[in-house]
Amino acid sequence: MRDTRRGTQRGSQPRNLKEMLAEAKNTSELMVDLAYTALFYDSEDFSEEVFRLEERLNDLVYDMRILAILAARSPADSEQMAGILQIVHDIEKIGNAANDIAKIVVKKLGIPPELLQDIPEAEEIPARVSIHPESPLDGRTLNEVDLPTETGMRPIALRSEDDWNFDPEPEDVLRAGDVLFLQGPPEGVSELRALAGEPPAPNAAPAVETTGTLSELEQAVDILIEMKNLSEVAVGLAYSALLYYDAGLAREVVAIENEMDEMRYRLERWVLLAARHLEDSSRLRGVLHLATASETIADCAMEMVWVVEKGEEVHPVLSAAIEESDEVVLKLTVAPGSPADGKSLEALQLETETGMYALAVNRGGRWTYRPRDSYVLHGGDSLLATGAPEGLEPFARLFGAELEEVDE
Repeated sequence: MRDTRRGTQRGSQPRNLKEMLAEAKNTSELMVDLAYTALFYDSEDFSEEVFRLEERLNDLVYDMRILAILAARSPADSEQMAGILQIVHDIEKIGNAANDIAKIVVKKLGIPPELLQDIPEAEEIPARVSIHPESPLDGRTLNEVDLPTETGMRPIALRSEDDWNFDPEPEDVLRAGDVLFLQGPPEGVSELRALAGEPPAPNAAPAVETTGTLSELEQAVDILIEMKNLSEVAVGLAYSALLYYDAGLAREVVAIENEMDEMRYRLERWVLLAARHLEDSSRLRGVLHLATASETIADCAMEMVWVVEKGEEVHPVLSAAIEESDEVVLKLTVAPGSPADGKSLEALQLETETGMYALAVNRGGRWTYRPRDSYVLHGGDSLLATGAPEGLEPFARLFGAELEEVDE
C-alpha cells in the first residue's frame, strides 16, 4: 500500500509559484475557518492548529517573494510581479487576521454567549480529528474509508507531525497520530469522530434567552456577525474579480469594504453603551478584537482587486493559482427553463446536491451577497458560486450550462 503523502517541510516546499500561490490561498482560508471554529468551541486545540498553519504560511510567503523577485527580468515583468506580491501580502494579512481571532481563545479575551450562538450559520463547517491507534481509519487509505459518502465530510488537509498535505489524494494512507481536516455538514462530525476513535465533540454554546427588544450587546453582536459574513464574501468576490478580470466585481469589493468601515463605527458605539451594564466590561474585548480582524480581511480583499479596478494586467500565474485551489469559483447565468429557473435556493439544495454554495447573485446590475435560502432565481440572473471542484458538473446542469461553457 503506497503512502504518497507530500511533505511540506521547509526543504520540500513546492517550488512552482503557481502551486505555492494556490497553497497559500488554501492555507489562509483554512486558518480563518479553524479560527472561527476555535472561537465557537472555545478550543485551544483548534487555535494551536491555526498557529501551526501561520508558520507554514510565513514560509510560503517568504519563498514566494523570492521567486517573484527572481522572475522579474524586465520593467513589464516587474509591473506584473508587483501585482503578485500585493496578493501574497494580502494572503499573509488574512492569515494574520485568522491568527488574531484564534488568540481570542488563548488569551481569554472574552466572547459573549450571544455571539457564540449566532456564529455557526453555515451549511458546512470545518472539522479536525486525530486518528487514534486501531480506529477504523488507522492504516486505511482515504479511498477505502470514503469519508464523503460515509459522513458527508470531505478531506481538505492532512498533517503528520509537522508535515502538511493540502491536497490529500485517495491513495493517501491514514496513520495513528495523523490529524485530518475536513469540511462538511455539521451532522457529519459525530460519525467522523467515532470513526477516528475520538470522544464526542464538546457541547456548543448554550442557548441564550432573548427578549422582545435587542440590548446594546445584542445590537453589537448582530453587527459583528454581519461583518464576519461580509468579510468572507469580500474575499470570495475578490478572487472572482481576479479570475474573471471583472471590474464590476472589483467595485463590489470596494463597496463592501466601505460598508465595513461604517459598521465598525456603529459596533464600537454599541459596545461602549453595553459596557455600562456589565460588571466586567473586559469581556467585551473579544468583540472589538474580532471586529478588527474582520475589517482587516475586508481591507485585504479590497487591496487584492486594485489591479482590476485600475485596469492593470493580471499575471496569468495568479489566475491559474486561483483555479487550482481547493475551492473553485464559478460564474454563470441561469438559463431560462433550466431546473434552477423559478426555484428558491432552499429548493435547489445546492450545498447538499453539488457541494457548491451561492456567494452572490446579480439581477439587473445589482448584487445580493450571501442570498438567503428563500431567494428565488430567475432566468437571466448571474450567479457567483464557490465550492469543491467535484460539484462543477451537477451544478452546471442545474443552471442549464454545459461544463465546457463553464470552464471557458
